[in-house]
Formats: sequence, C-alpha cells, structure tokens
Amino acid sequence: MLTTRLLFALILGPPLLFSCQPPAPDVTSQTELPPNVLFIAVDDLRPELGCYGKDYIHSPNIDRLASQGLVFNQAYCQQAVCSPSRTSLMTGLRPDSSHVYDLQTYFRDVVPASVTTIPEYFIQQGYHAEFWGKIYHAAILDSASWSVEGNNQDRRIEPQWPMENWRAYVTDESNALADQNDGGGPPYERAVVPDTAYPDGIVAQRAIETLGELSQQDQPFFLGVGFYKPHLPFNAPQKYWDLYDPAEIELPNQDTPPEGAPTVALTDWDELRAYALIPPEENVSDTLARNMIHGYRACVSYTDAQIGKVLDELDRLGLSENTIIVLWGDHGWKLGDYGDWCKHTNFELDTHSPLIVSAPGMESTGQQTDALVEFVDIYPSLCELAGLPLQSHLQGKSFVPLLENPSQEWKQVALSQFPRQQGEIMGYSMRTDRYRYTRWQDTTGATIAQELYDHQDDPTAYQNLAISTEFADTVQQLDALLTKEWTRSLKTN
Repeated sequence: MLTTRLLFALILGPPLLFSCQPPAPDVTSQTELPPNVLFIAVDDLRPELGCYGKDYIHSPNIDRLASQGLVFNQAYCQQAVCSPSRTSLMTGLRPDSSHVYDLQTYFRDVVPASVTTIPEYFIQQGYHAEFWGKIYHAAILDSASWSVEGNNQDRRIEPQWPMENWRAYVTDESNALADQNDGGGPPYERAVVPDTAYPDGIVAQRAIETLGELSQQDQPFFLGVGFYKPHLPFNAPQKYWDLYDPAEIELPNQDTPPEGAPTVALTDWDELRAYALIPPEENVSDTLARNMIHGYRACVSYTDAQIGKVLDELDRLGLSENTIIVLWGDHGWKLGDYGDWCKHTNFELDTHSPLIVSAPGMESTGQQTDALVEFVDIYPSLCELAGLPLQSHLQGKSFVPLLENPSQEWKQVALSQFPRQQGEIMGYSMRTDRYRYTRWQDTTGATIAQELYDHQDDPTAYQNLAISTEFADTVQQLDALLTKEWTRSLKTN
C-alpha cells in the first residue's frame, strides 16, 4: 500500500569525487519525515519516448524513471498552449475557471485570492519550495509560490541569455540570422558545445546544487525543475543530433488536415513562421521538415540527459526513497502532422502529453495505465501522496488509487478547450476511451462546428466523422455527455 509518511532510512554509497558537489549527508537514524517532491516540467514534449513504445527515441533517463514509476498513457492538458496549461496545472483550475486563455494574462490578476498554487500550498504545510528554469510561462515568477526571498530572476536562468536572445543561439550564423529577422533566427541549431552552453544544461546544474543544499535541511522540499527544450528553436549540442540517423527520419504519412475538419479547428502555425527559413504561408520543404524533426528529437535527448543528471544526484544524496517525482510535458506538439506544426488546437496530438509519477511505497512500479487523467488531477494527487488535506478550490480528481491498481475503472472522459477569435469562439473537446469529440460554439452557446475522431479504428484521426450522417447518433450522445461532464468538471471539492 502507498504510505504518506515513510521512514527516511538512507544507505549511502561512497561520495563522488566532484568538488562542485556537496558531500552526501550522513543520515543513519530513522526519522519519520514527509515526502519531498521533485516536480519536473518539460516544454512541448510529445508522448514520443522509449517508455511510450517509441524505440527510435533516445530517452534512457526518462525511461529509467518510468521503470521506477507509473506511465500514464492517456494524460491530457486542459489547453494546448503554455501559460493556460501550466496555470491550470499549478492552480488546479480549468481555464474556464482560471480565466487564463492566452500568454499575457497573469493568473493572480483573475483568480480569487483564496486560490493557492501547488508549491504555495506546500509552503503553507511546512515545505521549502524552490525552482529552476520554466515552471510558469516565461516571465511569470510568482513569488508567492516559492520560499526564496525576492525570488531572483536568475531562477529562470534567462539572464544567462538576454531577452534579445531568449532563444539562446550560440553560433555566429544563427545570431546573424536572428539579427536580420527580429530575433527569430533559424528554427534549429547544432553546435559542438557543452551541455551548459544552452539553458537546460544550466537548469540541471543549478538544480543539482540546490538538491545538495536541500539535503542538509530538516525540512521537506518541493523542487520545481523546468526544462525549455524541446521548445522552438530546436537547439542542442551536436552529440545529441548524432544519436539519430537523418536517413531514418520519416515524415508524417498525413500532410493535410483531417478530412472534413472545420476551418476553426486549424491553425497557421504562426509560432514557427516567426523563424528564419520558414516560408510565410506555404508548407516547408521535405528537407527542412526532416531537419526540424531531427532537431526536435535531438532536443528531447538533450533534455533527457539533463533529467538524468538530476535523478542521479537525487540518488547520490540518498533522497530518492522519500521523494515523490512527477514528470510532465505541458502539452503535445505537431511535427508536420496534418501539414501543421506547433500546438494551439484541440487535436489529440496537441492535448495528449507525457505524465510519469514515482512515489514512495507505490505498488505499480514499471507499469502503465490507460486510465484517462487530466493535468488538473496532479494537484490533488500530490496532496494525497504527501498526506495533505485537499484545497477546496480544486477541480481535478486524485489519481493516487491508480498507483496501486493501474487497471481499475476510472474517469469516463478527459476535457480540454481552445479559444478562437479572441474568445468569441470556444472549442470544448472531450476524450473518451475511444473517441475525441469537439464542439465549437459562439458566445451565445450556439454550436458552429463539430468534430468526431475514432481513435480506435482511425488512430491517426484523419477523418472527421461528425460530418457523416452515419455517426449522427454517436455525435448526439457524445454532445450530451460533453455538456454533462463540462458542467460537472467546473465544480470544486
């Protein structure tokens, strides 16, 4: 059975001979302590990893974590773009309750003052909370979420790369292109440089240093470690590019939108078009597409290596046995699928993201679950794992029972949404065990378009079945279920 207060018994091996690391603590007594939390966020990460059955991806360290935890095969974000997704996860509120639908709105300006974030609540319960890298979106630091006084901007790492070069190019060629294109240099970069030449290497280094400091404290910790890659641009040291043979990189089979998909469901992938070498309107060439897919995979492996360094230090310090580890990607990403790139839709490829959880005493290590879970479920799950009472504002459901029995019956649906036309249109999307159904409606509630994809018989979702009279009854049933589940989902504990 899972336990929320565990004996902190550490058996230490010989210390590593690195002067930059503190010695592992000499803890020989058994003391009942609350579990620590290592909270790992990865930007734009698809569930395209070895532990998700994609053996062409080199992700040994994430795969190692998966072997020690539970892999959620069907985890979904609440909105497939950075700030709304992260805000929803960190507050436990769905976008319709947080009122954060874009990259500009700061959640403290729109949520009730009674709403606390995950680390903020853990601080109130006696934890010390710090972070490195990207946890909230971009410049959002949210000092209330962290214990570090003043919450210096170096916690984001970005002062290493000034805002005029926030994309962190290191080569003269890339910087020259960026200068000519309002900062948007090439969409990828490879260079023979150490891992610390790019931000994520520094994030891992600082996280390791902080773990050493936290190991000396008599206080449980919540450490957020946010990695920027594989977000655009796909910049990674050359050695990670070398893990992949360009000749083996295949383009998506479907390079046009799903048949019958409404225009409102699609995007122009403006995020990518801001970069040099990308055509302003038409599709990219096959050569450029392969290079970008290559770069994306290199970035996944680069970030995987940084995660491995942090996990290694957690082991070295003897902290692993009493630490809850959660790894999540903030949303999915398209790599030329449907002739599209980036996120910003309600499609399965955008809303589906990795989630791996390892917790002390869990019985399902090395297993997977097909249960439908949502990112709003992470907040209540962490509370339950740490033995903390649930906050009243939470709109998710703790998935801790799945850590004991991954195959048990669970949620009927997972919900996502995405706005269009400055919020004049909202797409409400629902994933069941078989279907993804999306209803697009205007501010009056009138339905303007519908989508239905059968992920059992058509896993790649190439055809919108909602336009077929053959599936009229299915659409009607799912539409009623969406209304019911969306109303229920906005209720709090």
